[in-house]
Amino acid sequence: MVTKDPRVSIPDDWFRKKGEDRKQAEAVVRPSLSYWKDAWRRLRKNKLAMGGLVFLVILTLLAIFGPVFSPYEVTATDLRNQNMAPSAAHWFGTDEMGRDVFTRTWYGARISLFVGVMAALIDFFIGIIYGGVSGYKGGRTDSIMMRIIEILYGLPHLLVVILLMVVMGPSLTTIIVALTITGWVGMARIVRGQVLQIKNFEFVTASKSFGARTPRIIRKNLLPNTMGPIIVQMTLTVPSAIFAEAFLSFLGLGIQAPYASWGVMANDALPVILSGDWWRLFFPAFFISITMFAFNVLGDGMQDALDPKLRG
Repeated sequence: MVTKDPRVSIPDDWFRKKGEDRKQAEAVVRPSLSYWKDAWRRLRKNKLAMGGLVFLVILTLLAIFGPVFSPYEVTATDLRNQNMAPSAAHWFGTDEMGRDVFTRTWYGARISLFVGVMAALIDFFIGIIYGGVSGYKGGRTDSIMMRIIEILYGLPHLLVVILLMVVMGPSLTTIIVALTITGWVGMARIVRGQVLQIKNFEFVTASKSFGARTPRIIRKNLLPNTMGPIIVQMTLTVPSAIFAEAFLSFLGLGIQAPYASWGVMANDALPVILSGDWWRLFFPAFFISITMFAFNVLGDGMQDALDPKLRG
């Protein structure tokens, strides 16, 4: 009977997997990326969100340069060319005053995008300051500040707008004030919730131990770690403001003639929609719808891209 000598050692390479390279197995497959670079990489993979982003860039360029290169003025009337269908001379046709719908569409895009962006920026600044202080301070301060938000949130939005229109008069400034006087509460609640989650983390405690004051802690430690949800909220605020401006202008509470906005153009086209002048309502309604859709799909894509749980 043959016995195995316990002193005989078995070579380690007998148990090594065939074709395995230890250095290759330990190599980093993908270079390390920062949070924002990784978010951009994931956003580019979302074709629908990138399509929305490309459309918004093109729309912005057309809103800026479209009226500049158009041979027609936005308020110029020509009664000889009333309600002309789209043609080589007037790509989007003309309205009841002979004004070029193409020029007025891009001028209306300027107003709509300006209102949307300004409303989002004002909501951003007021919301992060109010929500950041409320969430960081906590206790009685947070309770009082949240009661104020609940009161503002309960005010009927349309009633506030109508009252402001009566007091201030219909104008672009009035629309922006009306949209932001209570619109920032949603941003404030999101910022507050994020700050409540991270204010007790170690890096915040370390800043406190070094004597950092509240404004610096909020600005340097808390807000940079809440920018993901804040940016997503901003992308969803813009289409809401655009639709609100179009709705108010449609009711006659927004931009006043002879200046154009998508809501004003839709309102002017409503009486003649049954007469066959379809282009007068189609183009403003189309751009309102497609712009809101582009912002929403971009916001959904950014929400997925900025979610740290999906980072990989």
